[in-house]
Amino acid sequence: MAPFTVTSKQTNPFEGQKPGTSGLRKKVTVFQQPNYLHNFVQSTFYALSVDRVHGATLVVSGDGRYFSKEAIQIIIKMAAGNHVRRVWVAQNGLLSTPAVSAVIRERVGHDGAKATGSFILTASHNAGGPTEDFGIKYNMENGGPAPESVTNQIFIHTTTIKEYFIAEDLPEVDISKIGVTSFTGPRGQFDVEVFDSTTDYIKLMKSIFDFELIKKLLTSPKFSFCYDALHGVAGGYAHKIFVEELGADESSLLNCVPKEDFGGGHPDPNLTYAKELVARMGLGKSPASDPPEFGAAADGDADRNMILGKRFFVTPSDSVAIIAANAVEAIPYFASGLKGVARSMPTSAALDVVAKALGLKFFEVPTGWKFFGNLMDAGLCSICGEESFGTGSDHIREKDGIWAVLAWLSILAFKNKDRLQGDEKLISVEEIVQNHWSIYGRHYYTRYDYENVESAGANELMNSLVKLQYDLGELNVLIRKIKPEVSFVIKADEFEYKDPVDGSISSKQGIRFIFNDGSRLIYRLSGTGSAGATIRVYIEQYEKDPTKTGRDAQEALSPLVDVAISMSKMEQFTGRTAPTVIT
Repeated sequence: MAPFTVTSKQTNPFEGQKPGTSGLRKKVTVFQQPNYLHNFVQSTFYALSVDRVHGATLVVSGDGRYFSKEAIQIIIKMAAGNHVRRVWVAQNGLLSTPAVSAVIRERVGHDGAKATGSFILTASHNAGGPTEDFGIKYNMENGGPAPESVTNQIFIHTTTIKEYFIAEDLPEVDISKIGVTSFTGPRGQFDVEVFDSTTDYIKLMKSIFDFELIKKLLTSPKFSFCYDALHGVAGGYAHKIFVEELGADESSLLNCVPKEDFGGGHPDPNLTYAKELVARMGLGKSPASDPPEFGAAADGDADRNMILGKRFFVTPSDSVAIIAANAVEAIPYFASGLKGVARSMPTSAALDVVAKALGLKFFEVPTGWKFFGNLMDAGLCSICGEESFGTGSDHIREKDGIWAVLAWLSILAFKNKDRLQGDEKLISVEEIVQNHWSIYGRHYYTRYDYENVESAGANELMNSLVKLQYDLGELNVLIRKIKPEVSFVIKADEFEYKDPVDGSISSKQGIRFIFNDGSRLIYRLSGTGSAGATIRVYIEQYEKDPTKTGRDAQEALSPLVDVAISMSKMEQFTGRTAPTVIT
């Protein structure tokens, strides 16, 4: 075993190292500044209790984006310098965010060790490359993101840090080869174990879903399938699960080779950025003539998903509602029933209607997966989702893109199990969604994203909206002038959430305008970008009449969209005449 020594290095604080709900995200060039990454990692060690650091087992991996390999070596050396006992690294540093959570919760090391936390290297759905984004976040022993009590302490330490500890003379570990490398330091042995990134995750998926039933669907000549990893980390899992385990043809996989720059694309699974899949599924400007029956896409770290049918888009809000409505009969893991369901506040109320009809506990939480994690740890929630293409369950404490795809394939396989033979037509994705609308009604829904807006203008816009809430009578007069056919506002507020588990209060989580007919307008500033601000506008209208659920969403929502843009004075405050992305 090679020996190493621990040294203390002097450093100075950096501004702007406050982690948000998704960790710290900045441009690669920012992370490449001397000591920038070191400061954040050391501040995290300071923020954690001693028992979570000294003698601990940490997972260090991510989506493989540019700068990941260098970052992994730095964190290994700092872990050794802070008396961590062992570090687990997925082969080539590639481990999806859902798989990180699964590894923390499920994996047992060669020596019987269990992980106590993880540094995840990802900027999620943001672009990668030398001039693009990098990110880091810390997940706890439950497999979920660090709570605010920890992230607040991390930030405080980044403002006062004066030194960090590192084993500079520790040789770099070859993370391309599976195996254990052992070293000897001042406090004894330190191990780095490189492990297969897919084994533990696939084992977990097999315990949740009926793989044999799904395989019958995927190998049926009547069914066709396409999965787009957008050159993110999901590619390796897609090949192992869909091709090797479930028998899909390799040609079903699209952009499934992980790349540091995601092939120059934007690894965000929506109708704007997943252009190749969208076209193959018969949508977009140049649609294919004979689309597959089912399509799906993932983001950079594989925690988000987009679901498509033949020439048909399933909104994330509808997706989680439909999974919840069908889970007990179609997914073995839920055969004994659901504990409850939850959605983020901006997500449409489609899940609310399902919960009410099925007599399930229901929770509306702020954006951020940690709020779902609290409910799951308390045994209150089985299935949850966000409108931002995030869906998941209590099998882990992160959203899980491949889980969502397998959930949809399970529903399709269950509903078509008696149709795979013979001439009877398969029930399609579109038919499943339309049947859901006929039972529960339809929540017409769209989201307008205005990305990289000047922060000052974005804040002025949000402050202006708060002022509109002071006098609903005056606001409704304004709305009548913009579009007289739109209903009137009966409630306006800034969403505040009191966690039923720990009693913590989260304030200013989004500005809401709720209309008499159940429609909603919601405005939020998103913290998932690395530069400027992103304004998200959520527009929702509920329709219970089955004869009116088949309209084009943008057409149905057009009057409400006009009201949302006009009353916010979007162009005046931001200079934008159109959104960057519409979903």
